[in-house]
Amino acid sequence: MTDYKRPLSFGVSLDPSAAAWDQTRQLARTAEELNLDYLAVQDHPYQAGHLDAWTLISHLSSFTARISFLTDVADMQLRPPVMLAKAAMSLSSLTGGRIQLGVGGGGIPDAIASMGGPARRGPDLVAFAEESVRLLRTALAGGVVRLHSPYHSIDGYRAGPVPPKPVGLWLGAQKPRMLAMTGRLADGWISPLNIYVPPLEVPSRQEIIDKAAVEAGRDPKDLRRIYNVIGAIGDHGDAPGLVGDVQHWVDTLTQWVTELGFDTFIFWPATDPQRQLTIFANEVVPAVRERVASLRSAR
Repeated sequence: MTDYKRPLSFGVSLDPSAAAWDQTRQLARTAEELNLDYLAVQDHPYQAGHLDAWTLISHLSSFTARISFLTDVADMQLRPPVMLAKAAMSLSSLTGGRIQLGVGGGGIPDAIASMGGPARRGPDLVAFAEESVRLLRTALAGGVVRLHSPYHSIDGYRAGPVPPKPVGLWLGAQKPRMLAMTGRLADGWISPLNIYVPPLEVPSRQEIIDKAAVEAGRDPKDLRRIYNVIGAIGDHGDAPGLVGDVQHWVDTLTQWVTELGFDTFIFWPATDPQRQLTIFANEVVPAVRERVASLRSAR
């Protein structure tokens, strides 16, 4: 693979559990103080113990001033595209453009059905997701949304308010048809966790995205590439994902930029989130930025 030479950014995933609220709030404050770029919130509303993602992001945005937010990823089967765009545009307008919209087709059909959503699978899910992404793109641009299909009935909604900065539309995908959709339509690819899409499997997925982008007349270099990275920094041998000392993390993330094509990393601390976040932001992030800049300059 290749380095797409996009600017690097880093974030942390926040626990949406109601029971972890105090820790989540403190983690958000620490991430902003340490100059990370994103606070990412997963969207599993069928989990009884989880806070609603948009409610959580809205509340956190009220006591942060700079850091941006990312839905990682919003479930399009439970969040109709026009209303999802409205929520993202509204919150972006209220926060000075600090919202990026990560979306997914909805990967747990039975759980979605438990909340009254349709349990779509296979080609039906892909067709629904593509239509939803197209509607989102129109709405996020402030256009008039009109469509009557088996999936949607929208009769000329004029979208707004248009926020000060465009809301990026990033698609969570791991299988070929959704990856190709990313290349055709999305502003970026959100890869599942590194334990679900390990590094050795990334190049084939990037190739699908790039091929679809080129066929759609798009430049693959214009797409963001986001990797959700679970792991632990230090001696935590029983932790999942990427585990090792600071140097190992720096070497690995640098390689994932220059060889796998990622430009954004969302850290999912597997243990002791506050301490892990501090090490990540103070020691790993600046070293990766410096190493990547040096390698890019040399090339």
